[in-house]
Amino acid sequence: MDTLALYIHWPFCRAKCPYCDFNSHVRERIDQARFAAALLAELRWEAARLGRRRLGSIFFGGGTPSLMAPETVAALIAEATALFAPAEDIEITLEANPTSVEAGRLAAFRQAGVNRVSLGVQSLRAEPLRLLGRQHSAEQAVAALELARGLFPRLSFDLIYARPGQALADWRAELRTALALAADHLSLYQLTIEPGTVFEGLHRRGELVLPDDESAAALYDATADEAARFGLLPYEVSNYARPGAESRHNLAYWRYADYAGIGPGAHGRISLDGTLRATRRHRAPEPWAELVERQGHGTTQEEAVEPPDRAREMLLMGLRLTEGIDESRFAARTGMALAEALDADTLELALAEGYLTRRSGRLAATAEGRKRLDALLGRLVV
Repeated sequence: MDTLALYIHWPFCRAKCPYCDFNSHVRERIDQARFAAALLAELRWEAARLGRRRLGSIFFGGGTPSLMAPETVAALIAEATALFAPAEDIEITLEANPTSVEAGRLAAFRQAGVNRVSLGVQSLRAEPLRLLGRQHSAEQAVAALELARGLFPRLSFDLIYARPGQALADWRAELRTALALAADHLSLYQLTIEPGTVFEGLHRRGELVLPDDESAAALYDATADEAARFGLLPYEVSNYARPGAESRHNLAYWRYADYAGIGPGAHGRISLDGTLRATRRHRAPEPWAELVERQGHGTTQEEAVEPPDRAREMLLMGLRLTEGIDESRFAARTGMALAEALDADTLELALAEGYLTRRSGRLAATAEGRKRLDALLGRLVV
């Protein structure tokens, strides 16, 4: 059975970013003790039914996990590694923002057992940070990168591109500065307009204009070029790493391995009694905590994932990876042959156009294919 990945969701933020549609919530006061107890209780409940699975990674996501009390992080790591069988090289990641308050906690998170930190830098320029509603300055971002570099054996950071008015030369310069500070792993996200966000309203009224597709593609291409200068290779559509520095936790998602999710709104894909199950916890923090206090977990949805849905999910995730999908593993995981899950005409055309390759039992998107992956998948996946 695949190694298990564990996701722990901390849903609270200091402010809601105008582009964000994640399950994040702003509270004047957070009952740290209550939510710590609920997370620990749900972790124990999940472990009781999964058994002592081999645990390859723990990921604290959010929200803003760097707002968690370090002792809560330490307690969750200790409990998870006691309930499951941790890999010798277990990867334990925590997402953090580079504000001075949160950066000040980095040493405590390292002491708690975190060995990989992912910093939400988003930009190293003052005006884009203001536009994006970020709570840190460019100077704080640089300071946090330098501090984290000295504390953690592994470091990743996020940047957002295709921002309004973003010039190609400026983007290259910004990337070089960031990569010179922390050149292990980069997660890159194109600014998109998500329903229900502040940016959606601004965009609808014409007050926020994003670069056109051609300009966004040029910015994306420049990223791969600049990352390569520092030895980072694109291993997934939005992620670049030095060989060996890839996010093992996120690879579990993209390779369609088992992962358990605890905390408000967390999703999971877990194998139980020979069946792959999709799980989801209650989205709102306080009702989730009430459910956990009442029944030991905050699950609101759990159902078997049938072979066609497994196939679709594995294709949507796996073709994001440069390595692509192993056809024999696909069949074992989904119960379907790869050919049954693909539109034959679209596959033939995509192979001929150079958007996909199929060699040695592995289907993969090329660099050109990954740039137009959403459109390709819409036609390719049955």
